[in-house]
Amino acid sequence: MASDTPVIIEAAINGVGTPERNPNIPQGPAAIRDCARVCFDAGASLIHAHNHDIDARGKEAADAYAEAWAPLLDERPDILWYPTLNSAGDAPSMLEHVDLLHRAGLLRLGLFDPGSTNVGIPGPDGIPVGGVYANSYADIQYAMDFHRSRSLGPQMAIYEPGFLQTVLQYHRIGKLPQGAMAKLYFGGPYGLAGQEPGVTFGLSPTRHALLAYLDMLEGTDIVWSVSVWGGDLMQTEIARLALERGGHLHVGLEEHFDPIRKPTNEELVLEAVALCEDVGRPVASCKEAADLLRLPA
Repeated sequence: MASDTPVIIEAAINGVGTPERNPNIPQGPAAIRDCARVCFDAGASLIHAHNHDIDARGKEAADAYAEAWAPLLDERPDILWYPTLNSAGDAPSMLEHVDLLHRAGLLRLGLFDPGSTNVGIPGPDGIPVGGVYANSYADIQYAMDFHRSRSLGPQMAIYEPGFLQTVLQYHRIGKLPQGAMAKLYFGGPYGLAGQEPGVTFGLSPTRHALLAYLDMLEGTDIVWSVSVWGGDLMQTEIARLALERGGHLHVGLEEHFDPIRKPTNEELVLEAVALCEDVGRPVASCKEAADLLRLPA
């Protein structure tokens, strides 16, 4: 039963956010490590973090991540974390640092985004401006094979329903890597990057939107979570509904935005823990999260 399943609470602690967006966003290896430690202690089951330089590639990117995470893994070998993709443009280059971190014994989780979408903000006249975040079917196949061959559990961002359709096809043909998790992203009023409301993406964080995704997932064993980008997950109806339907929670300052309230990552994790307690579901430890994801040993 869903009520007996421990909840994976993910904290995405920084993203490309800056102190101007929220002064509590950690930047630099030491700050990332300290924030991660606090979030794990507060109840986070896994953490997603970016380097300070998303353009860093290969060994440069891997070394920066290792500086932040290797000391923490020495303290707590069972923690779960994963980096971001870089902006290299092609799948092999975007994942090179993931391969290096895995070879160094620092990663059990990987990531990729199985689809394409527009990303924008309101222009001066309110008209949407921005660009296309594109991931071809060939890149998606490369990423699927990459994770399966390395026994890495891919963390997959679902920006739009079409992303999930692709994941479901890989699941149907038995090619979805073990340890996969579908992160259902809902578009809040400020979207992925805005500091003015009005331009967002995907489905809005409503009951019917989540139920539409759950209709798609019905009959599968794919582990899933919910998050709201450019808003506050805990102020929507989908956080409680997700817990009631057996899902998990994805919080953190990468996606949270409020022009007035500036919480810490720890506060967002503690709010998620409190909601789990209110619904009556236990919070997963890192080991329990690994078991729920069926991560390869």
